[in-house]
Amino acid sequence: MRKAQIARKTAETDITVEINLDGTGAYDNRTGVGFFDHMLDQLARHSLIDISVRATGDLHIDDHHTVEDVGIALGQALTKALGDKRGIRRYGHFVLAMDDAQMACALDLSGRPFLVWNVEFPTQKIGTFDTELVREFFQALSTHGGITLHLDRVHGFNSHHIAEAGFKAVARALRMAVETDPRMADTLPSTKGML
Repeated sequence: MRKAQIARKTAETDITVEINLDGTGAYDNRTGVGFFDHMLDQLARHSLIDISVRATGDLHIDDHHTVEDVGIALGQALTKALGDKRGIRRYGHFVLAMDDAQMACALDLSGRPFLVWNVEFPTQKIGTFDTELVREFFQALSTHGGITLHLDRVHGFNSHHIAEAGFKAVARALRMAVETDPRMADTLPSTKGML
């Protein structure tokens, strides 16, 4: 079973993440940050990865530590659930349109974290949520999930749509990458012998 649970507790946050790579996209995310919960729900639904997050953090300061640390824990859970990555497709890509916004994602579950971020937001806030935290989340997910992740804003003028299209594009690319390839079910998708 490709499932994982990660518990992460620091002086700033207390987080538990559970995922099932072979799920149906079920979600139950409670971080105390409403917009972020909405984005995590999208990530689960469109990747078909079941995701449950429980987080308490120092929200009296701001949302930064909570968002970043959830990204860390989710990346660690993804790494744990993938195991040695035998039989996965490894690569994923998706171009997603949402109203005015179009976002393009390409990723590689390579074990070599790298984030290419070509995304600008026209506003600094979505409600009370700092738009710069979208990058912080994906940086943490990429680093701790061992993901080479490229995310590009093709166009868009509504910050909510840009962020949501980004989460959905990453979700669909992840869905592709974590799926088992029936032609390589017992094989590592690499000539190196490991990922």
